[in-house]
Amino acid sequence: MSRLVGTVSRGIRAPIIREGDDIAKIVTESVLNASQDEVWGFPVRDRDIIAMTEAIVARAQGNYASVEDIAADVKQKFGGETVGVVFPILSRNRFAVCLRGIAKGAKKIVLMLSYPADEVGNHLVDLEEVEKLGLDPYQDVLSLEKYRELFGYRKHRFTGVDYVEYYGELIRDAGAECEIVFANHPAKILNYTKKVLCCDIHTLPRTKRILKNAGAEIVLGVDEILNAPVNGSGYNEKYGLLGSNKANEDTVKLFPRDSQFLVEKIQKNILEATGKHVEVLVYGDGAFKDPVGEIWEFADPVVAPFYTAGLEGTPNELKIKYLADNDFSELEGEALREAIKGEIEKKDANLVGKMASEGTTPRRLTDLIGSLCDLTSGSGDKGTPIVYIQGYFDNYTTE
Repeated sequence: MSRLVGTVSRGIRAPIIREGDDIAKIVTESVLNASQDEVWGFPVRDRDIIAMTEAIVARAQGNYASVEDIAADVKQKFGGETVGVVFPILSRNRFAVCLRGIAKGAKKIVLMLSYPADEVGNHLVDLEEVEKLGLDPYQDVLSLEKYRELFGYRKHRFTGVDYVEYYGELIRDAGAECEIVFANHPAKILNYTKKVLCCDIHTLPRTKRILKNAGAEIVLGVDEILNAPVNGSGYNEKYGLLGSNKANEDTVKLFPRDSQFLVEKIQKNILEATGKHVEVLVYGDGAFKDPVGEIWEFADPVVAPFYTAGLEGTPNELKIKYLADNDFSELEGEALREAIKGEIEKKDANLVGKMASEGTTPRRLTDLIGSLCDLTSGSGDKGTPIVYIQGYFDNYTTE
């Protein structure tokens, strides 16, 4: 009988990871133990995929930094006076602790929030309200007073937090003066200060470029804060504070660093234990958008910061429904099945631009697989920071 199961994604339970743990050993043993489970076990096959969350990698590294570490770096790089903080996302987990540290390192913070929503889709107000009021979000700058006059006090639909009030209080509690404005053109901040810290994620290079061209004196991104150790702190030389998460009220866990050796070590461990060549990656946020809350669940700088060589590239797939509705519309049953299998077996190595591949979304493999892993492991109490995927590289012809 022909094979009836395609891709399978499994969450693998693991011990609670602590600083200094041998993460390569733990991941290897967790996968092998799970594969031998009497009820839930599975055979290890060539081209299976092992993935682990960035969180357990960073925890094992001890890649943490405190509010005081952030403050010291900000003060050293900006001089301790007024700093414009541009386009932060609205998040207690992702940005609140960072903001406390930034404010501790400055005399005054001019906080410029984008409206009606932040970069990842957290809304302050509805776009329709903005349009009804005749506002142009790209040109019109709102003071806090004007914002309150127009929109009042709004709480986030999921968290119940008024982020405007919350961020203002964080800044003042950290000992800095606070002025909040609302705008979407980066250069508008220069009406308040020439020293700017850009806090957006995926639009960060553009924002920095615009500000430099507009005459800012100091322009840094959050990727340049804690890009080196401060008083022995953790750091990330490539991403700085980008991708950090709240560890506690005074500490953030940074995005993992120096982990290419890790994915290759796990790959080698599995090969030695089973004789099978698997692929391995470290993943963070998946790149997908919530259709109800309109939040783009992608607050990390990349989906997969580290991965083995076999995960490089994009899918090269034919659209089965296109073949069935067009090339083989007159066929049915076994004849249709065999005809489609034949097309897949002889497909070109590069299908870009071919009608039969239209709609297959040629995203990077690491983005697709990392998003699958993020959905599988979840962000709460599933206790499965390791994901094991089988059949991802198979197609309709694979038996």
